Amino acid sequence: MSRDGDDRIKQAAEVIADAEALLVCAGAGMGVDSGLPDFRGSEGFWNAYPPYRKLNLDFFDLANPDWFSRDPELAWGFYGHRLGLYRATVPHAGFARLRAWGGAKPGGCFVFTSNVDGQFQKAGFAEERIHECHGSIHHLQCLAGCRDDLWPAEGVTVAVDGETMRARSPLPACPRCGGLARPNVLMFGDWGWQPRRSSEQGRLFQKWLAALGNIRLVIVECGAGTAVPSVRQMSERMLARPDTMLVRINLSEAVVPTGQIGLAGGALGILEALAALMPAP
Repeated sequence: MSRDGDDRIKQAAEVIADAEALLVCAGAGMGVDSGLPDFRGSEGFWNAYPPYRKLNLDFFDLANPDWFSRDPELAWGFYGHRLGLYRATVPHAGFARLRAWGGAKPGGCFVFTSNVDGQFQKAGFAEERIHECHGSIHHLQCLAGCRDDLWPAEGVTVAVDGETMRARSPLPACPRCGGLARPNVLMFGDWGWQPRRSSEQGRLFQKWLAALGNIRLVIVECGAGTAVPSVRQMSERMLARPDTMLVRINLSEAVVPTGQIGLAGGALGILEALAALMPAP
């Protein structure tokens, strides 16, 4: 790392150590060091899922709710594989670093993430301190909307043909009407997503922010790109709050507003470098 990079790492470590509360903001890049696929661009997606190259379908094409009506085996092939993958993935050590830092702050820690993989819960973050703004693949909803509540995907497994990435029957079903279920994930152009769970998480997030008062807050943003900017926009909106600093960790998009700290690199590597400069919590 360059001298300038070393200086910024040191500055970031001091800001995090000095803060009285921690907001973790995370996008898809947070999970790459845990072995999750990198979906940046069509090539990255197709390297992870070669069968979709033959169909000329990329992530943005497949993350569309219309497939559940048009071709449910294709839809559940994509989401069923991801459900199994996320269940099998072990969160990398950077999650524990963040949890330890947040746990040592008088104002505690909250997580705002666009990830639907449940990795923060698996890493031990409190369920009531996580806002999943795009929902969770670990919860299901009725495609037909016969019920307005959600149910956990625990115990639901989807068999997927690895050659075609198509799901085999039986597909997940609504326990009330018996019709097709879908993940409670906000997709592109998704007017059928049920936001109730995410909205309640958002209410708890706002309650936490209000309780902080004027204490020093640091935002540590990991792996949030500009292609789906929900997380970056939240981080930057938070800068309107007094005594708030942003530490943005991103492999290729580490640009920050004036006065904030951008660190170019992967989440795990940068978090470990920061930890080496900070006192143990």
